[in-house]
Amino acid sequence: MDLDVYVTAHRAEWDRLDHLLRRGGKLSGAEADELVSLYQRTATHLSLIQSAAPDPMLTARLTQLVARARATVTGTRRSSWRDVTDFFTSGFPAAVYRSRHWWVPTAVLSLLLAAVMGWWIGTHPEVQSAVGAPAELREMTRPGGQYETYYSNHPAASFAAQVWTNNAQAAAMCLVLGAFLCVPVLWILFLNMLNLGMAIGLMSSAGRLDIMLGLLIPHGLLELTAVFVAAGTGLRLGWTLIDPGPMTRRDALAQQGRAAVGMAIGLALVLFLSGLIEGFVTPSGLPTWARIAIGVAAELAFLIYVYVLGGRAARTGDTGDVEEADRSAALPTAA
Repeated sequence: MDLDVYVTAHRAEWDRLDHLLRRGGKLSGAEADELVSLYQRTATHLSLIQSAAPDPMLTARLTQLVARARATVTGTRRSSWRDVTDFFTSGFPAAVYRSRHWWVPTAVLSLLLAAVMGWWIGTHPEVQSAVGAPAELREMTRPGGQYETYYSNHPAASFAAQVWTNNAQAAAMCLVLGAFLCVPVLWILFLNMLNLGMAIGLMSSAGRLDIMLGLLIPHGLLELTAVFVAAGTGLRLGWTLIDPGPMTRRDALAQQGRAAVGMAIGLALVLFLSGLIEGFVTPSGLPTWARIAIGVAAELAFLIYVYVLGGRAARTGDTGDVEEADRSAALPTAA
C-alpha cells in the first residue's frame, strides 16, 4: 500500500466525518445516514492501515475519529440501579453457574488434598516436629491456645474487615493470575490447603479435632466456596489461552476476562458475608451446633442462589459478560 496515495484518496471522507461529528445532534436525516456510512468506511480504512502500512500519527487520528463516531452512532449509556439488580440476580449467579465444571472439581480435589495433608501431619510425629517445637505446638493446640483465640483476640468488627480484605485479595489474585497459564492459581490453592490441613492435623493429634471443626465450619464453608469459585474461574481463564475454542484467542480471553471482573465484584460481597460470620458468629458464645447451623445455612443459600437463579439465567443465554453495547466493538466493515 502506498500510504500517501491512500491518504490523499480518503482524506476528504475523514474530514467530512470530523465535520459531522463536530455538529453534534444538529444533523438532518440524510446527514445522519451519511455519518453512519462514513463511520463504517473510516473504520475499514483504519483496519487496513493498521495491517498494511501502520503509521503512528495517522493511526492515532483515525482511532480517535472512529471512537468519536462510534459514541455518536451507538449513543452513551449510563449505569443505573437496574444494572446492579440485574447483575446480582442474573449476571453474577449465571457466571458462577456456567463455571461450575471448573470450580466444583477444584473444590473436591482441594478438600481431598487438605484432608490427606491433615491426616499425614496428624499421624506422623516427625512431620509435626518439622512444623514446630513441641512447646510451640502445645501452645497452638491447647484449650485457649492460638488456634482457639485467633478468632477472638481482636474486636469483631475490625477482625471481620481484616478477614474480608485478606480473602478478597486472595480471590482477586486467583482471578487475575489465571491468565498466567494457571500455575499461580494452583500455587495459591496449595498454600491455602496446606494451612487448612496443618490446622486439622495438629488439632487432631491433640485430640481436639471437634473443636477445630466447630471453629472452621461456620465461616469456612462459604469462604472456601468463594475461593474455589475464584480459583476455578482463574483456571478457566488460563485454559482459554491454551484452548480458545471456536473464537479467536483474543476474543475468547476478552470474554472470559470481562466475566472474571464481574465475578470478582460478586465474590467480594460473598466474602464480606463470610467475614461477618467469622468475625461475629465463629467467636461468639453460641453453642457449636448453632454456629455450624448458621454456616451451613449460609452455604446452602449461596448454592441455591447459584443453581436456581444462576441456572435459570444461564439457560436464557446470560453468560455473565457485560452488555453488548458496553463491549469494545469489532471494527465494522463497509458493504
